[in-house]
Amino acid sequence: MVSVEVVIPCYNYARYLRQSVESALNQESVAVRVLIIDDCSTDASAEVGEALAQQYDAVHFRRHEANMGHIATYNEGIAELNGDYFLLLSADDYLLPGALLRAVSVMEEHLQVGFVFGRALLRGDNAPPERLTPLPKRLTTDGSAVLSGRRFVEYSRARNIVPTPSAVVRTNLQLAVGGYRQDLPHTGDMEMWLRLAARADVGYLDEDQAVYRMHGTNMSKAYDGLADLKARAKALDAFFADGVSRIDPTGALQRECLHHFAGEAFRHARMALNRGELEAADRFGDYGLSVSPTARRSIDWLKFSLKRTLRRMSPIAGH
Repeated sequence: MVSVEVVIPCYNYARYLRQSVESALNQESVAVRVLIIDDCSTDASAEVGEALAQQYDAVHFRRHEANMGHIATYNEGIAELNGDYFLLLSADDYLLPGALLRAVSVMEEHLQVGFVFGRALLRGDNAPPERLTPLPKRLTTDGSAVLSGRRFVEYSRARNIVPTPSAVVRTNLQLAVGGYRQDLPHTGDMEMWLRLAARADVGYLDEDQAVYRMHGTNMSKAYDGLADLKARAKALDAFFADGVSRIDPTGALQRECLHHFAGEAFRHARMALNRGELEAADRFGDYGLSVSPTARRSIDWLKFSLKRTLRRMSPIAGH
C-alpha cells in the first residue's frame, strides 16, 4: 500500500483542526501519516493536537516554542518526509473522501507525473460552497488529464491555479526541488507549482478533492490589487531565473507569461477607471507596461488606453 504523509501546519485554527486531521486519516486504500505542527498558537490548537496524537497512532504532534511563520513551518515538515507521496494541508482545510487514492493512482500509472491536483470547494463561514474548477473539462479523459510541464505553465501563466489542499506531490520530487522560498510569503505556493512543473509532468483530476475555507482570518484576504500583482511577479521572477529554461530555452514561454500578466494589470486599471479611481488606474497601467515589452501591442492595453482617454475628455472627470 502506498504511503502519503500529510503535513498540517496550524496557527490558531483549533476549531478546524480535528476535521482537517480526520479527513486525512479517513482516506481509503492508502497508508496515511499525519504531522501536525502548531506554530505557537494562542488558542486551544495545542490541546486539540495533543489529543489527536494520543487518539491516533498515525498522528504526530509538535509545537513551536516561538512563532516561526508559515514558510518555516512548511519547510520543517518537508525536511522530514520519507513516504511515497506528500500533501500540505492547512489546518482550516479538509480532504473529501477518496481524494488521496484518486491522486496517487494517477502517479502510480504515470511515473513521469510529479504532482496531481484537482477541483476544490470554496467554503465561506456564512455562504454555500462554491466549486473552484482550475482547468476546462475538455482537457480530461475519464476524469483526469496529464499535462506536460510546459502546458501546465501555459495554463497557469501568472496565476496560481492549484488549490493547495488538492495537491499531492511525489516525495522524491519534492525533496529534489527543496522547500518553499522565505522571500515569497504570499506566493510561495504558486512558485512551487511552477518549480515542480519544470521538472515533471502534472496530473489533473476533474473531481472535487478538498474543501478550501474562506473566512476572515485567511492571510490572502487582505492581499489583493497591486500588492498581489507585485507578489506574483516575484514568484514569476524566481521561476524565470531557475526553472523555465528546463522546459523552454527559447524564452518564448517567459514572454507569453509576462504579456498575459501585463494584460491582467490593464484589466485592473479599467476596473479602477470604472470606480472613478484615476490615479489607481494609472498605477496599474504603468505597472503593466513595466513588466512586458509587448504590452503596448495588447488588446487589453488598447482598451484601457482608449477608456482612459475618453474618461479624461468627459466633463464629469473634472468633478
